[in-house]
Amino acid sequence: MSKVRMYTTQVCPYCIRAKALLKQRGVEQIEEIRVDLDPAQRAAMIAATGRRTVPQIFIGDTHVGGCDDLMALDQRGGLAPMLAG
Repeated sequence: MSKVRMYTTQVCPYCIRAKALLKQRGVEQIEEIRVDLDPAQRAAMIAATGRRTVPQIFIGDTHVGGCDDLMALDQRGGLAPMLAG
């Protein structure tokens, strides 16, 4: 299973939804980086993705995007192969 890294905040409903979908697809561990607790991590997220909103999701080294991007990837059938690595 590929490593999943997600930039999040505590109260973001999109973050919660994205985590729930990943868990449904068999992801047992998500490296969660809380940008609300560490402004330097928010700056790192923006530098890595060019985006300011959370969640920002990486599967392996690939930036998937946000929650809507993750849902669309799953609907196209692309999420499971990415997670399988």
